[in-house]
Amino acid sequence: MKLYKVTAFSQLREKSGISIKSLAGLTGKCERTIYRWERGETNPDPKIMEELKLMAGETLTKSPNKSPFFSFIDLFAGIGGLRKAFESIGGKCVFTSEWDKACRQTYQANFDCDHEVAGDIREVDPDSVPDFDVLLAGFPCQPFSIAGVSKKNSLGMPHGFHCDTQGTLFFEVAQMIERRRPAAFLLENVKNLVSHDKGKTFRIIMKTLKEELGYTVSYRVIDAKGWVPQHRERIFIAGFRNDADFTFDDMDIPDPHEGPKIGTILHPENGTEEEEPPYTVGEYGEVSKKYTLSDRLWEYLQNYAKKHRERGNGFGYGLCGPNDVARTLSARYYKDGSEILIRQDGGKNPRRLTPRECARLMGFDKPDGRSFVIPVSDTQAYKQFGNSVAVPVVEAVARHMLPSILEARRHQNHIEQPSLFEVAGNA
Repeated sequence: MKLYKVTAFSQLREKSGISIKSLAGLTGKCERTIYRWERGETNPDPKIMEELKLMAGETLTKSPNKSPFFSFIDLFAGIGGLRKAFESIGGKCVFTSEWDKACRQTYQANFDCDHEVAGDIREVDPDSVPDFDVLLAGFPCQPFSIAGVSKKNSLGMPHGFHCDTQGTLFFEVAQMIERRRPAAFLLENVKNLVSHDKGKTFRIIMKTLKEELGYTVSYRVIDAKGWVPQHRERIFIAGFRNDADFTFDDMDIPDPHEGPKIGTILHPENGTEEEEPPYTVGEYGEVSKKYTLSDRLWEYLQNYAKKHRERGNGFGYGLCGPNDVARTLSARYYKDGSEILIRQDGGKNPRRLTPRECARLMGFDKPDGRSFVIPVSDTQAYKQFGNSVAVPVVEAVARHMLPSILEARRHQNHIEQPSLFEVAGNA
């Protein structure tokens, strides 16, 4: 059997998660040509190589002169974690909705919005939203009531999700999908969505998306530990309007045991990082003393943990050193910081993470970065990061979805608009 050398093209194609058959379909090239590139027999189109780099995550920024590959809307946007990820693969946000005023402040401080950031999605007419290809939503989890459905049906009243989910925020997502029929969507929620209300909530959601709205749907619970130093499990539900060769089953997930440790996102406090008041101060950029727990709070947390250990419970604080992985950062972190406390030398009490370290822990900043603007109080910042998504995880999800998004977009547009690969291959 003849063996072929590993080429830069084959490595990029495998890393991007796209098959030779799919790539041929997207580029308009024959499979024989793709195989020749794969084997190094001929040189691949350089523009297609650049697009593969984007899909593989090696190029996370687009040239400002290039047209967006697809458009999307950002519902329940929070501080823009989903948007940040989907912009990284060439998407353009055309509409945003977020009800929380403080979140909107942070969102608008970090994104160049050429559109108004709407408030409560329940007050938005779906038909007033600009055309878009992909819907993104990190909707809150709420129980659904199915009481009285039979009676409503007999009276000719709304049925299906119009009845089952009426009054919930998922209803707003489903209604937007029904009215606008996007090529694709990505929904994000807590892991417990699957078991919420004894599984009824998730069953209604899946029935709505698959049977009533007619989308091909795949979902997966993903732990962020492979990307960031935090145990954070979230469910991602992806759907495509037309039959799509998409599944989360073949998504490449980094080994969580090989992921980064929390020391990578902490302030070094050795003078290598410029001070950033109010988080760090002084010549060596030391973490401000206000983040160190008071003697009273530290004593309370230790006694609380001891009491629950004696009862056989696992409740307590989470104390981390540089080589550890943190528990899940929650929106309640501002209260006492107990789920993620950082050990300190010199007999000091442990401390909370600073909001800048939270930005790094959630992937809004690189491990040593500080570019994400935090214009709100510490309390608001902790709530916002605790409620958000781990950006590198969503970037990986977005890259995995990209080939199917492009294919669904082309199909929905009756192949009137060329894909980015056709543009690259025929330019």
